[in-house]
Amino acid sequence: MMENYLEYSAEVQEAKKANKPIVALESTIISHGMPYPQNVETAKEVEEIIRKNGAVPATIAIINGKIKIGLSDEDLEFLGTSKDIEKASRRDLPYLIANKKNGATTVASTMICAQLAGIEVFVTGGIGGVHREAETTMDISADLQELAQTNVAVICAGAKSILDLGLTLEYLETHGVPVVGFETDALPAFFTRTSPFNVNYRVDTAEEAAAMIRTKWELGLNGGVVIANPIPEADALDEAFITNVIESALREAKENNIEGKKVTPFLLSKVKELTEGKSLIANIALVKHNAEVGSRIAVSLQK
Repeated sequence: MMENYLEYSAEVQEAKKANKPIVALESTIISHGMPYPQNVETAKEVEEIIRKNGAVPATIAIINGKIKIGLSDEDLEFLGTSKDIEKASRRDLPYLIANKKNGATTVASTMICAQLAGIEVFVTGGIGGVHREAETTMDISADLQELAQTNVAVICAGAKSILDLGLTLEYLETHGVPVVGFETDALPAFFTRTSPFNVNYRVDTAEEAAAMIRTKWELGLNGGVVIANPIPEADALDEAFITNVIESALREAKENNIEGKKVTPFLLSKVKELTEGKSLIANIALVKHNAEVGSRIAVSLQK
């Protein structure tokens, strides 16, 4: 029955037949994370990086009620320009699919769809987490709960710096999700290479990362692994500078009563405005870097 909901691109279908490594990509970054045309250009460039590194890209989205695993250029264009795309997390999937609607997948729903399609590695920008003041608002991203239960490795530049990073790490620890630094001991915070927090473990090669991921699942320990891969040095923003920008954006969100799933898009667009576009350049650079590392891990896992 599951197969009724999934639709594979020809490229992904071929890869599955030939037992090639496949890397999942989310689509929220296209529809809600970046302006047009950078969103579509970046999506295509990221797919190309994955191919160059020996894996096959599978960008995932809900289009006309189908879970599409691998998108055409027309699909990417549609996601990048249409205003009628819902942000689809775990709770939204049944409604969007049953009603033949369109949705861009978040980290949580991309993990779900990747697991349904038998894909073990997923590359994104940064994961969601525990929002600041969550002790009163209970605003915690569904991404964390998904990492607790879904067997997909997530390669990211850490958690978005708009979050409460300490509480995010605590939540992941409670649910047994390892946070592994790729060539780093410090937890990267999306736009910056470091934060005041450390990762749980460090690996320095794709082979080491793959060995740990495979061991976890072979032990029957369900749930994801966070591979935190810092933004390249040349593209990183200054920690003090970005902290001030985020504080100011958070104040504005509060004054305007922006909450729930509207918070992240609002904060990211505010940060882009306040950094005079530097944050968008950094965002593109870190996603590309994650694609490179993620493909190498996928290739190692396949071996």
